[in-house]
Amino acid sequence: MILVILFLSKSFLINAQSFSDGPPTLRAVFYNVENLFDTYKDTLKNDEEFIPQGIRAWHYKRFLKKVQDLGKTLVAVGEWEAPGIIGLCEIENRFVLNQLLKNSALSRLNYQVVHYESPDTRGIDVAMFYRHDKFKKLHSEPLKVAFPGPDARPTRDILYVKGIALNTDTLHVFVNHWPSKYGGVMATEPLRHFTGAYLKSKADSILRHDPHANILLMGDFNDEPNEASMTQHLKARLDTNGIQRGELYNLMAPFYTRANVGTHKFRENWSVIDQFVVSSALINSKGKLAIHPRSAFIYSAEFLLEDDPTHTGKRPFRTYSGMTYAGGYSDHLPIVVDFVVR
Repeated sequence: MILVILFLSKSFLINAQSFSDGPPTLRAVFYNVENLFDTYKDTLKNDEEFIPQGIRAWHYKRFLKKVQDLGKTLVAVGEWEAPGIIGLCEIENRFVLNQLLKNSALSRLNYQVVHYESPDTRGIDVAMFYRHDKFKKLHSEPLKVAFPGPDARPTRDILYVKGIALNTDTLHVFVNHWPSKYGGVMATEPLRHFTGAYLKSKADSILRHDPHANILLMGDFNDEPNEASMTQHLKARLDTNGIQRGELYNLMAPFYTRANVGTHKFRENWSVIDQFVVSSALINSKGKLAIHPRSAFIYSAEFLLEDDPTHTGKRPFRTYSGMTYAGGYSDHLPIVVDFVVR
């Protein structure tokens, strides 16, 4: 069964395979939720903006609305059933994750949490939710990204989670939030190059032990699929033609060349900086777990978008527009991929 999803707001068609009436499936989602902070001052973090007395006047009512909106979004992304794995970034701490699971539509779904505090100076971390009936965690750990040099700023950890997907085979998941371009593209580019090479070394260590390993790298990489950090340092291929065992493929490669398509919009330009990268075993081997290369898509539901008052078309409906509270969801759109038992 082929499900054709039409996103009118972007004027493009995405073909995504639906397995709702076929073999067991696991839907994985990644979502940069844009500054999900609590309302309390943490003396160890630069979170002064996100307190009631701060310049954003961030108070509990606004926090609760955002939590409820994010929960609604993540349930909606699941379509026929709730996602089995949810990767998140720009969350402050375990408290906000617990609130998301307690005070939103996710509350009835019994998600488990994987989270570690990272050394990021703003205090934002990555995390993962999972449904135990879809994914059984075996191991998790934070991977420290330590940039060289005495003046290097700390950044977000990469979250590594190993588990059994669909009671079938091992799946290695890495949740990422790479350094942004704040401060200039050229100045920050080496940080993303370093992070890409570091992540590649971690994937390679798994593949050396098991060339047929199922690996999912997901996150906000702050570069597009064709940029050097992704193609040269992470070595994520943009096509599957002739792909060899143990190579990586970027599932979002088909999207970055399309006009007015992306997960994030800066001024008039859409970009695909939120991505899924997978090992070749999930595409062309005869293992038990698989995805279809075209099963990945950008979830651009109308309620996540608003009219762009400055540039043409739509833009993500975000929580703040500059320092003005807008009451939206996030400045990013979620991305989705389906896993199926062969």
